[in-house]
Amino acid sequence: MKKKVVLVTGASRGIGKAIAVRFAKEGYHVVINCVRREQELLSVQSEIGSYRVSCMTFLGDVGNMADCEKLFGQIRERYGTLDVLVNNAGIDYIGLLQEMESADWERLIHTNLTSVFNCCRLAIPMMLTQGAGRIINISSVWGSVGASCEVAYSATKGGVNAFTRALAKELAPGNIQVNAVACGAIDTEMNRWMDDEERIRLTDEIPAGRMGTAEEVAELVCHLGTGGSYLTGQVIRLDGGWI
Repeated sequence: MKKKVVLVTGASRGIGKAIAVRFAKEGYHVVINCVRREQELLSVQSEIGSYRVSCMTFLGDVGNMADCEKLFGQIRERYGTLDVLVNNAGIDYIGLLQEMESADWERLIHTNLTSVFNCCRLAIPMMLTQGAGRIINISSVWGSVGASCEVAYSATKGGVNAFTRALAKELAPGNIQVNAVACGAIDTEMNRWMDDEERIRLTDEIPAGRMGTAEEVAELVCHLGTGGSYLTGQVIRLDGGWI
């Protein structure tokens, strides 16, 4: 049986890397992307190669449509199609809204939300042609409830959640499922700005008593990408009971 193909954006480290490796273990050919961490991306490619699947890397900004068009052109040339799209690329901003510069706002919208539009816009025709596809967007619990000092980040993830629900309705007749994973506190580099005392205070708030792992996110994303076709339009919280 022909191997399927997955694209994971923002895959040089953390959650994106874990997702890419998890799909490789399932026998998928993997396309991985990041903006500038080329050596880390090549390291992920080497790890994925040990699972006897191919791995294509693309260094570029998926928030930029021209870069996205190059990426999807290369996917079509090498694989002919795309079965699963995981929109993971994202950045955070912590600080008071009144102190935020317009450039920082634009950068968050560009990276966290426009990238999702760009990749979906180009993936959908490929999936419709083959009569099936999966889109999984990596979101955050702050997209549902908001976070003080993370207003812009919360707004982008709220946009991702609404985008997910609406696109799922639009694509369900074409047998394309669209879901999102709303992550809670996941132990990745994005959250390593906290000192030990702050980490203890945070984990005390989480009923599970700990932060989640990138591998746990990857397990859920892989299930959404390979499981049954009736689940769509859902924003699934993975937060240890926190929110």
